[in-house]
Amino acid sequence: MLFEVWAPHAHRVTLDLSGRSAPMDPDPSRAGWWTAREEAAPGDRYGFALDDGQVLPDPRARRLPDGPERPGAVVDLTAFPWRHPWSGRGLPGAVLYETHIGTFTPEGTFDAAAGRLGHLAQLGVTHVELMPVCPFPGRHGWGYDGVAPWAVHEPYGGPEGLQRFVDAAHGHGLGVVLDVVHNHLGPSGNRLPDFGPYFTDRHHTPWGSAVNLDAPGSDEVRAYFVGSALAFLRDFRLDGLRLDAVHELADDRAEHVLAQLSAGVDALAAEVGRPLFLIAESDRNDPRTTAPRDRNGLGLHGQWNDDFHHALHAALTGESQGYYADFARAPLDALAATLTRGFFHDGGWSAFRGRSHGRRLDPSTPAYRLVGYDQTHDQIGNRALGDRLAALTGPRRQAVGAALVLCGPFTPMLFMGEEWGATTPWQYFTDHQDPDLAEAVRTGRRREFGAHGWAEGDIPDPQDPATRDRSCLEWPEGDDEPWLLGWHRRLIALRERYLPADLTLADMSVAHDQEAGWLVVHAGPLTVAANLSADARARVPLGEGLWTPLAASDEKAAREADGRLGLPPESVVVLLRED
Repeated sequence: MLFEVWAPHAHRVTLDLSGRSAPMDPDPSRAGWWTAREEAAPGDRYGFALDDGQVLPDPRARRLPDGPERPGAVVDLTAFPWRHPWSGRGLPGAVLYETHIGTFTPEGTFDAAAGRLGHLAQLGVTHVELMPVCPFPGRHGWGYDGVAPWAVHEPYGGPEGLQRFVDAAHGHGLGVVLDVVHNHLGPSGNRLPDFGPYFTDRHHTPWGSAVNLDAPGSDEVRAYFVGSALAFLRDFRLDGLRLDAVHELADDRAEHVLAQLSAGVDALAAEVGRPLFLIAESDRNDPRTTAPRDRNGLGLHGQWNDDFHHALHAALTGESQGYYADFARAPLDALAATLTRGFFHDGGWSAFRGRSHGRRLDPSTPAYRLVGYDQTHDQIGNRALGDRLAALTGPRRQAVGAALVLCGPFTPMLFMGEEWGATTPWQYFTDHQDPDLAEAVRTGRRREFGAHGWAEGDIPDPQDPATRDRSCLEWPEGDDEPWLLGWHRRLIALRERYLPADLTLADMSVAHDQEAGWLVVHAGPLTVAANLSADARARVPLGEGLWTPLAASDEKAAREADGRLGLPPESVVVLLRED
């Protein structure tokens, strides 16, 4: 078996394999690389010692059974017995379901989560979007403090557990998307700097020194992260990746690393014969994120649309703190802008930022390239108490939000449990093994929210196991199906049946009355008419055409004599429009 590692500054590198040592030789064809061939079997532990130092885990280890700071284990991912052939599911027409393996079930494992996939198939979603699964110290965490980008968190089930989960999802007709973190590594257990210049002080991020994407040595660093992404797509038969906070990828080179990555993914899709896609989380509101590479774009296939979320959240809850302030001044105006232009901040003033922000998207942009949602892990978990929309509004307003997400133009995404109106919080939890780091996180969390008026004792302790336990979903039991679950299933079915996957922003139109509180969204043949007033019935003009109601959250909604649609407070109707 070939063992290899990039360690450009080392004078000697030794392979430690199952307790025996073997010297490694410099690779004459690749500067900085060291190689050795030794007999090895799956499960054998191995690591590398640089210049007679301690044994370190392989930066490209595919399995770390004893944790990210211990030696890796040999594993043959090609030996997995896949049961379900899979031709892939692309992004157009998708309905995503964001899931955290560690809290989707009390067990917090891939195998336990696979037991709930039948529910998702019946709901009608098309893809499960997994939050990060790369290893981090401890057992429980959100996953964004991972330190081994090629491996899979062992407490979840390790690499074979992920393969079993993906295979089970394919058996239900579900694709799988994985959230990956390339903008930083966690604060504990990161040994990459021991091997080479993986980080640089040329740029700084919220986590410290930036990943080295443009300084000396950056060719290999870029190859490391691009290779990791391609390996997950190939070896685990994933359909796509969500890229965390790409605005923190500091890269001044002529070809941005995201363009390099998207080119690699497109080439891999052609090689394996199935669609593959990349979805960015980006704070820039930059059309270049999803513009084709041949038009000087980055070539990513989609991006999260926080502007849509913020406008919808402000309209549903009335909250106006922080970044919601820009949207809360006239939330229906903001919502109409996002539904027709994609971004609310597309070159105008942002009071929250104290500057202008964003650029206008081309009206021909396919609407599916923007992902729309009314809840995500960030928007719930970054609140002081991790309270969901269900804790902030009643089911009537949740139903309105669901219709605007699921029957609107963007690729919709649900956060686990929202389809039945889950009331369990989803809080910020960690399991740092370093006592000083654990205390720093605990203190920092309380200080952050204390500045906003919260009492220290009200903020959950991230290190307390009870914080994670409170965040586990409580699945509905019994024969009585929650009304919201049926409502979500109905909306997803209507979307699949009627909404074209090739809608563009130019195809969208919205009428609304900010003062009266109503909004009418025309997306292809589907129209969503919503009344967000808390106490007043709305009389909504639909315009010319034949209108067939398909779903109503309140049975008292009805056409009136003058052709307008009468909507009770906090209600929504989905209609089919025929010219």
